[in-house]
Amino acid sequence: MQTFKALVVESGDPYTAHVRQAALDQLPQGDVLVRVAHSSLNYKDGLAITGAGKVIRNFPMVPGIDFAGTVLESASPDYRPGDRVILTGWGVGERHWGGLSELARVRAEWLVPLPEGLSLQQAMGIGTAGFTAMLCVMALESHAVDKTREVLVTGAAGGVGSVAVAILARLGYRVTAATGRVSQEAYLKSLGASEILDRSLLTTPPKALETERFGGAVDTVGGAVLTGVLPRMAYGGSVAACGNAGGVKLETTVFPFILRSVNLLGIDSVICPREKRLLAWKRLTHDLPRPLLEAAMQTVSLEEVPELARAILQGQVRGRVVVKLS
Repeated sequence: MQTFKALVVESGDPYTAHVRQAALDQLPQGDVLVRVAHSSLNYKDGLAITGAGKVIRNFPMVPGIDFAGTVLESASPDYRPGDRVILTGWGVGERHWGGLSELARVRAEWLVPLPEGLSLQQAMGIGTAGFTAMLCVMALESHAVDKTREVLVTGAAGGVGSVAVAILARLGYRVTAATGRVSQEAYLKSLGASEILDRSLLTTPPKALETERFGGAVDTVGGAVLTGVLPRMAYGGSVAACGNAGGVKLETTVFPFILRSVNLLGIDSVICPREKRLLAWKRLTHDLPRPLLEAAMQTVSLEEVPELARAILQGQVRGRVVVKLS
């Protein structure tokens, strides 16, 4: 294959993102060439494709921060042609051509093997969002979150939030799903949420300390939402924070931390160590109910991605968008 189809972003005036043919010699350096079967659409991809955020570091760029596919060529002893692999993070789609392409050339150490029991499509139904959600759950577990109290998930109808709700409910937590789209109540309850919370409760400026309510929380939003979560945490509770769609500033007091011993846990999925990656993917194959994963997925073509990129920034995309490449 001397040419292949890819979504290519150009930085000219105007900023553009078009599906076109690219040449094999345009691929960046790497020791593994992968035929991409599926990628996915994440919030960061929406920023990159629309130019709404300064995500891309050099142009032209193929966005797509994750992909799953089959190895075609490998100069690494870790992989052979025919191996099925997953990539999430490592600056792919930002500094290095990413997954919204029929082919990708990457470094072997960025890849992990496809876990047994998952298809390539299901792997991208999980994707960066689901992987991040699992890291959040693992962080809460490591801080012994009390299962007798509610666990809150913010941005619950989004990619990370949907998977977090499903996993936490499967593990026996009583999940409260916070969303700005209360019309998604039936969907969120189908994932296992016990209660739906209107996001406006959290974005109303809180007191320094509110009534203790949540033993743990997964915050995918940041900004004013995280500001509203912290004063409502119970004593010794933990918040796993992984997103900034609601803003990067956090206006709070020290009281949740010094009077209630609340833990704020930062979650990074980009340069997460390999050992933790492998454990998270193993957990995902067991702790994420497959029917719920299927219910949270929609599969689209590469040509549909630019329009969906705008929609995901406006909070109009539910669950996980899987992009079929081959």
